[in-house]
Formats: sequence, C-alpha cells, structure tokens
Amino acid sequence: MQDAPTTISFFEMLTPFVASGKKTITIRDESECHYVPGTQVEVYTLETNIKVCDIKIESVEPILFSEINEFHAQQEYLELPKLKEIISQVYPNTEQLYVISYKLIDPAC
Repeated sequence: MQDAPTTISFFEMLTPFVASGKKTITIRDESECHYVPGTQVEVYTLETNIKVCDIKIESVEPILFSEINEFHAQQEYLELPKLKEIISQVYPNTEQLYVISYKLIDPAC
C-alpha cells in the first residue's frame, strides 16, 4: 500500500487563494489522486517550491472533465473557461480526473 502524500504543489498564481481559504478544491489526474481524507498536507508553490500553508484533505472524488461545471469553478476560485483551459493544458486529452477537496488549517491552531 502506498503512503499518503504529505505535500502538494500549486501554480504560484493560485497559492494566495489556497492560503486565504478561497480555493477549496483542486482537480488532478490519476497520478495525483492518492491523497487521503483526514490527512494534513503541506502546500508548496510549483515554480519555486516555497511552502505556503497547510491544508487538511476532506475528500477525493472521481470526476470526468466533461462534468466540470460552474460549482467546481467557484470552489477553484477561477472562471469556468479559465479552469477548463488550465486543466486541458496540464492534463491534455484526459477525461478521468479527481476532485480533491480540502480545508485551510489555521496556522494559529
């Protein structure tokens, strides 16, 4: 059995939204779907590998690219066309994806 991941990376432009609690999901492909609900994960910037904050994984649910809608875009804190564009660029020709829901861990706790 594979150990639960303890880190996750986001594009630097998205990390302020993660750190503020405005972005509450990320959509990833099968290679990044092994996060475990209830675990704490450190968030890093993809480009510079700087730690941003910690999050708690709440759920990991399969989704098809064609099922991504405005609700997901709101949770991603992006406009729907921009969200679909980014996913298409990062995971070209990938229909099976996973919604990883998470909650910001208050650094004061």
